[in-house]
Amino acid sequence: MSQPLRIPPPGFDDLPVEEQIEYVQALWDHIAARPEEVPVPAWHREILAERLEAYEKDPQAGITWEGFRRQLAKDDSGRR
Repeated sequence: MSQPLRIPPPGFDDLPVEEQIEYVQALWDHIAARPEEVPVPAWHREILAERLEAYEKDPQAGITWEGFRRQLAKDDSGRR
């Protein structure tokens, strides 16, 4: 990188929070459009390896994604 970045970029603090969030999301979308260039930290790989090993030992221990979503919705319904 040739010049140090100003954090936050000029004008960012003048935006409403909603627009700041949209800006950051758009920035991430721009980066994520090239997934082969996004580094994966070693600790992420370690956690994935641990979880895969646990799954291989007992595939029935987990729940499906849909089951998780139902559980999450049920847990969240009491907070409204």
